[in-house]
Amino acid sequence: MAKTSESTVIESHLTENRVFKPSKEFSKNAHFSNLAAYKKLLAQSIKSPEKFWAKEAASLLWSKKWTQVLKWKAPFAKWFVGGRLNASENCLDRHLTGPHRNKAAIIWEGEPGEKRTLTYHQLHREVCLFANILKRNGVKSGDRVLIYMPLVPEAAIAMLACARIGAVHNVVFGGFSSESIKDRIMDSGASVVVTADGGYRRGQIVPLKQNVDQALAGVKQVRRVIVFRRTHLDIHIEEGRDVWWHREAEYVAANCAPLAVDSEHPLFILYTSGSTGKPKGILHTTGGYLTQTAATTKYVFDLREDDVYWCTADIGWVTGHSYLVYGPLANGATCLMYEGAPNWPEPDRFWKLIAEYGVTILYTAPTAIRAFMKWGDEWPRKHDLSSLRLLGTVGEPINPEAWMWYFKNIGKSRCPIVDTWWQTETGAIMIAPLPGATPLKPGTATLPFFGIDAAIVDDNGKEVGPMEGGKLVVRKPWPSMLRTIYGDTPRFRKQYWSEVKGFYFTGDGARRDKDGYFWIVGRIDDVLNVAGHRLGTAEVESALVAHPGVAEAAVVGRPDDIKGQAVVAFVTLRSGHKAGKDLSEAIRKHVAQSIGAIAKPDDIRFTDVLPKTRSGKIMRRLLKQVAAGKAITGDTTTLEDFSVLAKLGAAQE
Repeated sequence: MAKTSESTVIESHLTENRVFKPSKEFSKNAHFSNLAAYKKLLAQSIKSPEKFWAKEAASLLWSKKWTQVLKWKAPFAKWFVGGRLNASENCLDRHLTGPHRNKAAIIWEGEPGEKRTLTYHQLHREVCLFANILKRNGVKSGDRVLIYMPLVPEAAIAMLACARIGAVHNVVFGGFSSESIKDRIMDSGASVVVTADGGYRRGQIVPLKQNVDQALAGVKQVRRVIVFRRTHLDIHIEEGRDVWWHREAEYVAANCAPLAVDSEHPLFILYTSGSTGKPKGILHTTGGYLTQTAATTKYVFDLREDDVYWCTADIGWVTGHSYLVYGPLANGATCLMYEGAPNWPEPDRFWKLIAEYGVTILYTAPTAIRAFMKWGDEWPRKHDLSSLRLLGTVGEPINPEAWMWYFKNIGKSRCPIVDTWWQTETGAIMIAPLPGATPLKPGTATLPFFGIDAAIVDDNGKEVGPMEGGKLVVRKPWPSMLRTIYGDTPRFRKQYWSEVKGFYFTGDGARRDKDGYFWIVGRIDDVLNVAGHRLGTAEVESALVAHPGVAEAAVVGRPDDIKGQAVVAFVTLRSGHKAGKDLSEAIRKHVAQSIGAIAKPDDIRFTDVLPKTRSGKIMRRLLKQVAAGKAITGDTTTLEDFSVLAKLGAAQE
């Protein structure tokens, strides 16, 4: 039942007045060199999105052209109806007849230090080999294949091989437990698993095959496990089920024609965990997804022929799917891939890699940036980062102080930052600056991408005014949108389409400033209700991290008899600062000065670490339970470090 908009409006108190215009030098060579050109095309694309997306789709290779750009009956979309294409062919084959044939597609470094480079020709050959291995082991078009791998080129090879023969891949991040693997196998109906004996993480071997064995105990539907040899770990091979990748390759040829599939043929399922209940299997299809990932990669990253592009995400996350594999390879880009942790063996591993490989574009997460801040400025100072020309952030809103640190210490105040907002569900970037055209403000994703009709509305779906908080929605379909939750259409309708009638509800709260820039203020579920004021967590956390002693912060509410909710801040400190009551009070005063007394934390809890998913997102749901003194309940399979919860429970002001 709809409530009045006045009761649920999210207040916004944090102001940011710093503006960084694109340099003339950057704009001169950019795909979009001025704001007027961007705004003109944006207006046209919002008015006629089908025309814009048809033009972008035409840059792909289609074996049969579509007869209709969009068929829309809310909440179900079909893009490029009747068209046929192959994602693997678009990422590989079409680059083989020109200068890209011998261009590096993937440059890889393992955590122990091994190095490999695969040209487009070599990558194509490896993908064809593995596609034939899949066919040899009974995989057909439409079959689901679960991929549980370390971040090695073979993970991308397996994905592209599935796409080549029309199989549907379901990648599970290599840090997930056997329980998580089993849940995803059962839900997706996967019949084949692709894994490795192990992978490297912070100098240790992660026993991937052992985890798969545990997941498959009592599971009959998986008939084949294909194992890549990475660590030479001693593993169990079950006769009749398990085969070695390298041995299977001896029996197949290195040519495999790509299967042309319908534009709406499923490309992959990717599971994203809910706060409660089982993980949601987000289903993406081929034509629309590939169109939008290719277009956003080209324009948002201002991609050039000589770029060395590094998206630091694991392939197990949607960022790795869209911006390490499909988007860049569809554009013929050179991608760096690194297997391990950013602080192994020391906290300068990323900066070493950038210097060694001449990385020009770096795309990483705010949580990583805040970790770099905590480790100290001296680590990036040791290395020559002058090859960088563009920086990007992804995964959650970036607070202004982390943005400024990234801009000054990594980009040396000359590299634009593209702060991108999107989701597993959206498939591709939805809101982001175009670096040659958009003036930047620290902490905002700025403006929508072409064809994206994003808006901030109240509970009744009415658009709110500037500086008013509300619900972030998308009002028109877009090509890379999720098609359903696999096997659960009622949940798809309820989760994304019931909150604001007729619109896709993102789950995020946001506001727009006087320039129309979007500021994400936090998940609607995480909004604080303090004495009748509704405050976004992102703003309070930004104020906390702006204090010189704070490296990272997470804010939650706990029940309070007087105010409704009290504000509890979990804080990690920068090196050189010591926890204590004096610092606690100084931080509280700082927040009051930045936002107002209403946002001043009631409790500051100092902690060495925060509970995060393996993709780096803070699990505020767990912090709420800790703050309220409750037992931890709900899904914790995505938690990176379980010891964090015990430490947090003992944290005192």
